[in-house]
Amino acid sequence: MRGRVMAVCGPGGEPVIAPDLHASVTGLLAGMGHRVVACSGGVDSLLLSDLAHAADPASTLVVHAVTPAVPDEATRRVVTTAHRLGWRLRLVRSGEFGDERYLANPTDRCFHCKTHLYDELDRVAAASDVADAVLLSGANLDDLGEYRPGLRAAAEHRVRHPFVEAGAGKAAIRELAAARGRAWHDLPAAPCLASRLYSGTRVTPDLLRAVEAGEQLLRELTGMRTVRCRVRGQQVRIEVGDDDRHRVTEPVLAAVSRVMREHSAGLGPAQLDALPYAPGRAFVRLRPPGR
Repeated sequence: MRGRVMAVCGPGGEPVIAPDLHASVTGLLAGMGHRVVACSGGVDSLLLSDLAHAADPASTLVVHAVTPAVPDEATRRVVTTAHRLGWRLRLVRSGEFGDERYLANPTDRCFHCKTHLYDELDRVAAASDVADAVLLSGANLDDLGEYRPGLRAAAEHRVRHPFVEAGAGKAAIRELAAARGRAWHDLPAAPCLASRLYSGTRVTPDLLRAVEAGEQLLRELTGMRTVRCRVRGQQVRIEVGDDDRHRVTEPVLAAVSRVMREHSAGLGPAQLDALPYAPGRAFVRLRPPGR
């Protein structure tokens, strides 16, 4: 089945992994020549970087943007993985924090962010030995069913998405990463920190640091992996799965409130959202001015 990793048995009955996804992506890469892989530090872009490097190290450059919107943990993960696997890695500043269109946090904020990222990747490629490189992202089939304005920026920069072309969703990517022995195969989904801010809530480094600190403490206090500290104006709303809501006690909320206010003093007390966690909830339609 295309896009899957199938388990079969070898001659002695031992389990063998038949990586259909690996073969599909490797075949796509073989026809590309030089490539620059945008690696955010999530499982998708890490695996794509891994496969591209393994297929042809000399033709592969991995680029990671260091920005207030990317958790420090993700940057450390990319650097550590690159060192261990021998990737050619370039750390860059993508520059979106100098763009008022991004800072105002419109519904299509991701378009402006990705435009800056891909502009920087184009510059990196042009100044290196991979000037003719194809830009690659780790987007997969599941992403196509969500609101992803960043994909429009990718299209404008002719970015290719090998997992989409191979017909792979998140589950197949995790299976292949596990088959390759990658410790990050089961990382929970972790979009950029700016995705925690409701549309119209201005993006600032202080607010993103508050979100990062709040989520880190929430995970430490409760043992949960998927948590969100959403911010709307000055309101802080905690989102967790329906089965985990009992873990978010009043003392936990008070502790999260304190640590977030250490980074952004104007925030109100953290409250448990009335609804369970749902991806993309912070994207809301904004009224045009004067209406």
